[in-house]
Amino acid sequence: MKKLISGLLLISTFGFAQEYYAKIEPISTYNVKSSVSGKVIYINKKIESKKIVNETIVKIDSKVNKIELQQSKIKLKGLKSILKIDKNTLESFKKVSSKSRFDKDNQRIKILNTKSSISDLETKIATLDDQIQNKTLNEKNKYIYNIAVEVGDYVNPGTLLYTAMDLSKGKLDIYIPISEAKNIKTKTIFIDGNKTNLSISKLDIVADTKHISSYKCEINIEKPKEFSTLTKIEFR
Repeated sequence: MKKLISGLLLISTFGFAQEYYAKIEPISTYNVKSSVSGKVIYINKKIESKKIVNETIVKIDSKVNKIELQQSKIKLKGLKSILKIDKNTLESFKKVSSKSRFDKDNQRIKILNTKSSISDLETKIATLDDQIQNKTLNEKNKYIYNIAVEVGDYVNPGTLLYTAMDLSKGKLDIYIPISEAKNIKTKTIFIDGNKTNLSISKLDIVADTKHISSYKCEINIEKPKEFSTLTKIEFR
């Protein structure tokens, strides 16, 4: 008799409506890590656990980088002037018959070496520019969940700086048995017993690594009122 009742419950669950439970989570979560090395000189602690419009979150010391950048630009300007002189010298050599091929070739080598130095310096300047920009981290329209560093900390590339979330949408992640996945897209989605116009946003076609007999299914929700609330999802 118990086996019969159990069988009826199974049919009720899977024959008419599949029920799942999940928490409404932000559509995206970003673990922002440092791409540079340096000492943390500023954190915007007041915006932690708040949604921001446009704020600086973390600053890493870039004083030495800025000095090096300034000096590199001065050197680059000097090298470009030297290159111009070297080119003019080569042109004058071509007009003077007393100048040997050896002299002319040496002048060409000098020009090539100067060009190589300019190229190296331009690469260095671009790298310094990038490092300086990456030492000030800003966010727009995000929820700052957590700031993981403090003023005075020394960070290296790969160090977690903060976690930010996109709250513009929510998502429900559930795991659908492979046997049910073929027909699930044709069914209506009910949330907490209420019929919706929602549809499946993403359905994997490869079994999940943890839920090995299921496909991961994602349902997106526009502007949810609350996050992290347990929600019942039904497919009827």
